[in-house]
Amino acid sequence: MIVGCIGVPFRGAESVPANVSRSDPDGLEELCRPSPRADGGHRLRFGRGATGIERLEAELAGVAYSPHRHDTYAIGMTLRGVQTFRYRGELRHCLPGEWHVLHPDEVHDGAPGTDEGFGYRIVYVDPAVVQDALGGRPLPFVADPVIRARQVAPALVACLGDIDEPLEEIEAVEVAAVIADMLSDHAGTGRSPGSRLDVDAMRRVRAFLMDDVTTRHPVEELERVAGRDRWTIARQFRAAFGTSPTRFRAMRRLDMARRLMRADHALSEVAAAVGFADQSHMTRVFKRTYGLTPAAWVAAVRRATPGSRPVGRQQGEQRDEGEGEGGEPVRAEGRGAEAGEGRADRDGEGDRQVEAAEDSGVGLPAPPV
Repeated sequence: MIVGCIGVPFRGAESVPANVSRSDPDGLEELCRPSPRADGGHRLRFGRGATGIERLEAELAGVAYSPHRHDTYAIGMTLRGVQTFRYRGELRHCLPGEWHVLHPDEVHDGAPGTDEGFGYRIVYVDPAVVQDALGGRPLPFVADPVIRARQVAPALVACLGDIDEPLEEIEAVEVAAVIADMLSDHAGTGRSPGSRLDVDAMRRVRAFLMDDVTTRHPVEELERVAGRDRWTIARQFRAAFGTSPTRFRAMRRLDMARRLMRADHALSEVAAAVGFADQSHMTRVFKRTYGLTPAAWVAAVRRATPGSRPVGRQQGEQRDEGEGEGGEPVRAEGRGAEAGEGRADRDGEGDRQVEAAEDSGVGLPAPPV
């Protein structure tokens, strides 16, 4: 079982409810959302992970973590405010966009550096997962726990970009490989000597993914196609084609979605056809990739296409869930509307902060529309 900061009592804060599951890292963890009090508070939001990988977004104001330690690596990025913590006898500060890396079983605490509090996203990784990616080398120890934004791989930033999206099996392998390489780089131990790039094997994997982009293939199938182990695939596919197998497949699904949208299919039908869980899922991924919702993208394409039918009420199906014509948000009405909007704003704030880090050059650039 992974034990993160949430297992530690907070000074002056509520404890984590007992109904929050910690034993199913493959499922969607329940959200823990205590309302901030006037004198401060804390908020924890669990994302989706995989076996040995747990993702979390947290906010603290007016409270602190007591000294504690994890049995995992804890690798996080400060989103806003100033994060302070004592680690190996020194007081550290982590500013927005900076990362912190905590070694398993090292005592540390954590507190806001200002009255405004701070927020961060973090991934907890089982050392056994890192060890699998290291191939038998000793676990790296990063002596300086604060890492500048430019020193972190874009793929790791992307890992915390949308913690609510599930990690596919091959994606979890990619995350573990990126983390193992990052730890080795910053520990000064160096990576294991890379084998010669097997371009033919990576081409076979690419063709296999292209054959059916709507199917999530078990990582064992990719190993069979490539004739290489999963860690080699995760590293060499990116070296050969500039992106990960997961990202490659996601982009091909969006290519298919755009073709169907241009052919006038309803957005709900498109989402189902390309293998998204639902239309909302497709909308989140589409907007994160292209900067527009599907409905806004369709409207923009039609405006530039001579003879196309105008976007209007006869195209009511061509709206994103929760949005009006042209992709504009619909304001909720009723007594709970204001509270609901505020909660949605808070949940999306972390995504926007990570996206800002990506836009600054730290993360993956958005592909052209």
